[in-house]
Amino acid sequence: MKAVILESKNAPFIIKDIDKPTINDDEVLVKIKSSAFNHRDIWIQKGMYAGLKYPCVLGSDGSGIVESIGKNVDKNLLNKEVIINPNINWGDNQKVQHKDFKILGLPDDGTFAEYVKVGSDKVIEKPTHLNFEEAAALPLAGLTAYRSLFTRANLQKGEKVLITGIGGGVALFAFQFALAYECEVYVTSGSNEKIQKALDLGAKGGANYNNENWEKEFNVSFDVIIDSAGGDGFTKLIDLSSPGGRIVFFGGTKGSINKINPQKVFWKQLSILGSTMGSDKEFLDMVQFVKDNNIKPVVDKVFSFENVQEASERMDKSNQFGKIVLNF
Repeated sequence: MKAVILESKNAPFIIKDIDKPTINDDEVLVKIKSSAFNHRDIWIQKGMYAGLKYPCVLGSDGSGIVESIGKNVDKNLLNKEVIINPNINWGDNQKVQHKDFKILGLPDDGTFAEYVKVGSDKVIEKPTHLNFEEAAALPLAGLTAYRSLFTRANLQKGEKVLITGIGGGVALFAFQFALAYECEVYVTSGSNEKIQKALDLGAKGGANYNNENWEKEFNVSFDVIIDSAGGDGFTKLIDLSSPGGRIVFFGGTKGSINKINPQKVFWKQLSILGSTMGSDKEFLDMVQFVKDNNIKPVVDKVFSFENVQEASERMDKSNQFGKIVLNF
């Protein structure tokens, strides 16, 4: 089969023929129709990730058709159109992942290939309102956004929500989920064009964080803030929080969070919460939420898998508004 291979740190992605996976009794083999990029794939390409090994087949997001099944697997799964849950070994504790937790696409071969093998419990029937490209965009980012909003922030209908860095996959899913939950949603970005796109999709307002004192452009405070940057700008999120507010962050692209005024945090009764991708239960709940609310992931651009390096460069430059998808 053909697969996208990363052979070493900072190397370009290349296409190679490798052996088709062999499944065990509890696994299924999925013929990939579409897969999608996450920033995780770029960090691995740059060598900025734990547990690196080369060569590797990346890709945590995928949709396709179950081509073969192990002998212990429900026969009804055969030939089903499915999406893949990239969570491996979360464990039984919904509060935190098990020490053996890992994500599909390193160390295990991922979805940037014509075929991938996964446990039979890691596939779920594709929502019928999504095509393969939209379905492939959903798993990792959708799960991360769902856990951040509903499990960690305990989002309530009608609350005011701020999503920072709109345009990335998790941020857009958090945006779409909060809108579907009848919340007032605001955004930030370093791009006025991305802010306008969010306004067109239903945002109540937005601010460009490259502007001096951008936080003063909002005339509201926020019950929930979802962030992936951290850094020195995090203190402005504390200022923007309503009393009793919750700030959830799932990334730290701007580095360490410094100079927090503890008085502001405790006097406003704020909760500052870390989050990650999510559990199997949250994945099922997230997919059901998408189905119930007829949510369609925002797809930025679709590439043929032969153009994978071009796709990765677009991801690295953060030009996208939505998910970058590969078709096989």
